[in-house]
Amino acid sequence: MSTQTPSPAPSTAPAPAPSRNPFVRIPFGVQVLAGLVLGIVLGLVASAMGPGSGPEGANWLVTTLDTIGSAFVTLLKALVPPLVFLAIVSSIANLRNVTNAARLAGQTLLWFAITSAIAVSIGIALGALTSPGSRASVDASSAAAPDSEGTWLDFLVGLIPSNFLGISASPHDDGTVSLGFNTLQILVIAIATGIAVLSVGAKAEPFLDVVDSLLAVVQKLLWWVIRLAPLGTVGLLGYAVASYGWDAIGSLGWFVADIYIGLLLVAFVVYPVLLKLNGLSIRSFARGVWPATSLGFVSRSSMGTMPMTQTVTERMGVPRHYASFAIPLGATTKMDGCAAIYPALAAIFVANFFGIDLSIMQYLLIVLVSVLGSAATAGMTGATVMLTLTLSTLGLPLEGVGLLLAIDPILDMGRTALNVTGQALVAVIVAQREKILDRAAYDASAREPFRPDAAGDGVREGQLAAA
Repeated sequence: MSTQTPSPAPSTAPAPAPSRNPFVRIPFGVQVLAGLVLGIVLGLVASAMGPGSGPEGANWLVTTLDTIGSAFVTLLKALVPPLVFLAIVSSIANLRNVTNAARLAGQTLLWFAITSAIAVSIGIALGALTSPGSRASVDASSAAAPDSEGTWLDFLVGLIPSNFLGISASPHDDGTVSLGFNTLQILVIAIATGIAVLSVGAKAEPFLDVVDSLLAVVQKLLWWVIRLAPLGTVGLLGYAVASYGWDAIGSLGWFVADIYIGLLLVAFVVYPVLLKLNGLSIRSFARGVWPATSLGFVSRSSMGTMPMTQTVTERMGVPRHYASFAIPLGATTKMDGCAAIYPALAAIFVANFFGIDLSIMQYLLIVLVSVLGSAATAGMTGATVMLTLTLSTLGLPLEGVGLLLAIDPILDMGRTALNVTGQALVAVIVAQREKILDRAAYDASAREPFRPDAAGDGVREGQLAAA
């Protein structure tokens, strides 16, 4: 049984002095919107310039936009491993006096499943109504099985850390080696370390002091990188406009429309209804989550957006101790766009295209895979793996994946935006239901502009302490 904690007193910290930098005084949301507009304009200009001498015929503007956008996402991703590890270790250690920690975890997973089930049901309904595969004019010769596919065994194997840091190395043909990280493994390592800290007791206090100090440094680095989000938006969206397969939309128009209609229904109907049912302001959530939603749209990376998602979630009054658990977990397993709407519609598209009638049992399997399968693809690449898991479970041709690859980047922008929005939504709803949400901070998010330099100032460390 959870304990209820009285609302904390308003913060009495003095307001920071206004910056003399005119760009800092412009609201962050306005900066991001300006980046979106400028990115579209530069993308159209780059597309009109035609091919150049760069890689794959890219002109200098396309190359510049790609470099800016890629550098920004790389900086964000570089902070993900230390942020996940340090935040979760600190979170678990500081939850030692909380009587409802297990309930918080259970409620989080339950709401992940509820919202995923609703999202996949909307995807199935749209697919059944429009039969997008039978309306497509895509060439059947483009059907091809992917290089890799997801399996349920991948999930179990992926839980086992290959090393303490969760780092993997990938050799390339030119002799170079690139390093990557498996966030699910880092999550497992951090949880185990946090539990070990609790078991050790007082002897672990010096270790916790170091963890808290490092976490403060990483968060400061994070604020600096987030300040670059408007510039990163210009590069990411500009490159998308200039380079992605927009011409392919015509042959797959019904499928693209179904995906975006489904995403919009979840974002603008389902999520607001859930907020209202839990007594929360829709406007406060919409304004509060916007920086993460917009960054997810242009970056196409839930993991790269995770630091921003956690930042805006804390700013909306979710205690840091809970947000640092729920958001990293959601970034690996909570994907209403990639793991619910998209695989449901894509599976129906493939079945339509190859003239296969789906049974009621197969529709139920789509729901089951979408609710449970996102965890099985954690740490792997994008929605394509989730789609292969769905197709293989239903016994549909894996070659159907190749039919959709040309428009995947266009779809991925909307999918990722919904992913990160849903991750913040669940954290806010659970915090509200468990009486640990700072309602003053949540309501203020509708009025106060987002400021990266003060993103974590309003988070009160005592909000999760037991009464």
